[in-house]
Amino acid sequence: MRGLAGKAFIVAGAGSGIGAAAAVRLAEEGASVVVGDLNAENAEKVAARIGRQGGSAVAVPFDIADESSVDALVRRTLDVFARVDGVHINAADLSPATFERDADPATVPLEIFDRTIAVNLRGHLLLTQRVLPELRERGGSIVYTASAAAITGGSGRSAYAMSKGGLLSLSRHVAHGHGKQGIRSNVVAPGHVLTEGVLSRAANDKSLLERSLAGVPSTRLGEAADIAAAVAFLLSDDATWINGQILSIDGGATMR
Repeated sequence: MRGLAGKAFIVAGAGSGIGAAAAVRLAEEGASVVVGDLNAENAEKVAARIGRQGGSAVAVPFDIADESSVDALVRRTLDVFARVDGVHINAADLSPATFERDADPATVPLEIFDRTIAVNLRGHLLLTQRVLPELRERGGSIVYTASAAAITGGSGRSAYAMSKGGLLSLSRHVAHGHGKQGIRSNVVAPGHVLTEGVLSRAANDKSLLERSLAGVPSTRLGEAADIAAAVAFLLSDDATWINGQILSIDGGATMR
């Protein structure tokens, strides 16, 4: 893809799953990558993998729900690479303590809602606010990871869906308000992707993957690399006239 080589990108939430795949793909395209994640060990593993493949990456442990930690992530990027050309914001609290207690709007505990919003939405706003001044320097791109849950209805996981729905509005406001400054903002909305977390849940629910595939007009479920390819494209110069859009990557489950 054009325009990725020689640039520096932050991938926030890159210790596993979609974020890790995006970090690896960007490095394969010649970009330098800051691998940010709450799990320092996972971040180091992803950065080391990129290094073994000949790429340039640095691991930065950070908490997207903490403003000072978000500031430190961006400062570290500037200290190491002296520039920020774009960011893929992919962080979410999918821990069992939060995600498994998410529920219907009638019953979801407010502390679960508050924690979900703090990470999945407020944290994204914090990082957006911190990188916008840097992106104005030379133009740049933000890609948020939302979810098909932000577009469709469903049972349960209402706090998660609400937080992801908020990202659609955040992205469009950034695109509308800062597009004239050379900043693009888009969203990838994955369907059922076979990340480590999904495979872990499938181990305890033997029919989960079968049910998921039955609802998709495709021969397979998604892989993290499918989403990573779209993220790399949206951050690249090949996507310079794409702004304020939501790209559903779900094997056709969502058709709009």
